[in-house]
Amino acid sequence: MIRKILKLLIILIISIFIGNIAYGIYKEFSLNDTPENLNFINTISEENTQPETKNKLIEKIEEEYKGYKVDAKLEIPKIKLNTYVFEDYDEEAMWLCPTKYFGPEPNESGNYCIAAHNYNKENMFNHIIELEKGDLISLSDNVNGKTIYEVYDVYKTNPKNTEPLSQDTIGKTTLTLITCSDYSSKRIIVKAIKK
Repeated sequence: MIRKILKLLIILIISIFIGNIAYGIYKEFSLNDTPENLNFINTISEENTQPETKNKLIEKIEEEYKGYKVDAKLEIPKIKLNTYVFEDYDEEAMWLCPTKYFGPEPNESGNYCIAAHNYNKENMFNHIIELEKGDLISLSDNVNGKTIYEVYDVYKTNPKNTEPLSQDTIGKTTLTLITCSDYSSKRIIVKAIKK
């Protein structure tokens, strides 16, 4: 009787493990290989943007973490990601935390790009593939405070494609998350715009 229960338990655990792997593969292969909304930023009307508040309460974030300067704090509730973003892109730093890859200062006009590894560690980008249009991301810094962004596109692209880094945002404040996929032969791109 105990052997049957153990066999069933082992089969159940293996099934759950295989199911999780299959879901991850399905999710990754269901992504488009090109952005859907190339002109999305142009379609946002001025009336949809909220006015800036001058007297914003700014919660201070750490200025240094594990010996590296911190640029911002990134939070994505849907995937339970809560991490710092290092100021400088550096191979060694990327093993510890996401890093600023390109762009303006955090939460300022332009496209703030963040890169991180796609391995299973609580503060890395292994779950950004689960993000969908409409999901919220917050980015906090010590100058502009906390800013909320809304995801408007998730897709895969070739590593040599620099279009996701474009700073042509017609004055809008955008955020781009970048991680590797398909054994580094592709990149997963998450695009978001300030709400």
